[in-house]
Parts: sequence; C-alpha cells; structure tokens
Amino acid sequence: MFSLESIADIGILILYLLLPILVLYIIYLMLTKPFKYMGFSTVEAIIIVFISLIFRFDIIIMGFSVSNIYLFSYNNWLVSINIGGAVIPIILSIYLAHKNKIQIEKIVFGILIVAVIAYFVTRVVVTKGIVASFPYWLLPAVCASVISVAFSWNSFKKAAPLAYISGTIGVLFGADVLRLPELLSYSIETSRNAILGGANVFDMIYLTGILAVIIDGLIMFKQRSKEGIN
Repeated sequence: MFSLESIADIGILILYLLLPILVLYIIYLMLTKPFKYMGFSTVEAIIIVFISLIFRFDIIIMGFSVSNIYLFSYNNWLVSINIGGAVIPIILSIYLAHKNKIQIEKIVFGILIVAVIAYFVTRVVVTKGIVASFPYWLLPAVCASVISVAFSWNSFKKAAPLAYISGTIGVLFGADVLRLPELLSYSIETSRNAILGGANVFDMIYLTGILAVIIDGLIMFKQRSKEGIN
C-alpha cells in the first residue's frame, strides 16, 4: 500500500507535470480570446497569433528578410517595417473598422490619444531602439480600453475592435513613427536596423491591442453576456 508520503510525492509530481500545460493553456487563452471577442473564429485567432509571432523574428531566405519590408536609409540607419508588428495590425485594423462600421471620428480620436500617451511612456535607446518601462507601457492599453468603452458602452462588438485599433495603431504611431526622427538623428558608424513595429516595440504594440480588448471584456462583462459573446 502507498504511504501518505508517497501519495503526496505522486501528487506533487503530477502537479509539476500539469503546471506547464496549465501555463501554456492560460497563455493560449490570453492570446486567442481577444481575437475571438473581435469576431474571429478559433482557427482564425490561432492563425493570426501564429503568423504575428513568427514574423516577429528576422527570417532570412536567400539573403533577403521576409519579416521586414525595407523603406529607406538615413545616417546608416536601415529603416524597415515589420510584418508581424506593424503590417498585420494595420490590415486587421482596417478590416475590423470596415466590418464593424466603426465611425472614423472615434477611430481617429482613439488613435491620437493613445499615440500621445505612447510617445510619453517611450524613450530612445540607441543600442536597443525605442523602449518603454514597466508599468508605464500598460497605460496605452488602459487608455485604449477606456476610450472604446466610453464610445461603445452599449455594444461590446464595437468596443472590442475599437480598443484593438486604438491600442495597436496608436502605439505604432506614437511610439515608433513619432520617435523615429529622434532615433535617426543619432549618427552611427556601421549600418543598423530601425524597424517600425519590430524589436522591443513589437511586444508593446501586440500586447497593447490584446490587453485593451481583455480589459474591455472585463469591464463590459454584462454587455458581453447579453450579446452572447463568451
């Protein structure tokens, strides 16, 4: 027969085995749930997350980067735009705005406010690019959520997409585009990449959109339930 100690040891072993699975499942929910809130199916959500994360890395094929689209050069800086961190969010935002018929005034207002906040919580570090410190990088997500809830309190189906659009495009514009001239003003001896939506800011852009929608889901729980969105 098993002793109490052996049963406890077996229980701890099972816990250790199940813990990584539980963590991965929680991460999976956090990454895909917001896209399902915005009307995408589970498969579509997984594809969006997978493609975005894959193109976060600089994939080189036959000497050419398929993750970054080259734009121009200045002061030895090679300026490009990242597919996963900028192009995909832009495409998704345009699609969501059109599909949900969100008023352009609300979109512009949300993007501008988030952009201003993103600009002030970021800074240029020549060796790293454009960075933001915790917990300040959370502010754009909170702002995007508050704006979307204020504009679409009676419709979670419109609030969630607006939160995503305001968060991702606002950060892309405020943290990357507005900070880019400052970064390019530094002269460097050897060529270096300056990637819009890449490196450190990719995480902020991606997480801002995700967190803004998650916050919407928490704030608008009753409205979300009324609309049958789980």
